[in-house]
Amino acid sequence: MYELKTKENDKSVLAFIEKVDSKTKQEDAFRLLDIFTETTGYQAKMWGESIIGFGTYHYKYKSGHEGDAPLVGFSPRKAKISLYFATGDTLREDLLKDFGKHTTGKACVYINKVADIDVDVLKALITQSVTFLNETYPKNKA
Repeated sequence: MYELKTKENDKSVLAFIEKVDSKTKQEDAFRLLDIFTETTGYQAKMWGESIIGFGTYHYKYKSGHEGDAPLVGFSPRKAKISLYFATGDTLREDLLKDFGKHTTGKACVYINKVADIDVDVLKALITQSVTFLNETYPKNKA
């Protein structure tokens, strides 16, 4: 059976951010920490070695593959800052039109720095992603 590599753990989010090489990326990471915490209402948790996640949801695909993942998150990587939002949410593309300078992958939105983006749109992206995932994967109360 497939074992997820990226799991929630008890490592310190603050210690992780303090180890970020670039002072600018470190400052942006602290700013994002505040924005994500305030917007989601969830405490930041480390997922794997380098993802700071907020909230959690349990997914199960038709293939039978299942696991847990953060509702939203970010990672101050060497090249760019990765922002993690829900995949499959059609409203994300509309919000990204007014987001500012970024590139996208399947699940990630990449930015160079917080100054390049509209923080209000970031908050809307966070809120929309959390709403979409909570509706798509409602918590089962067995």
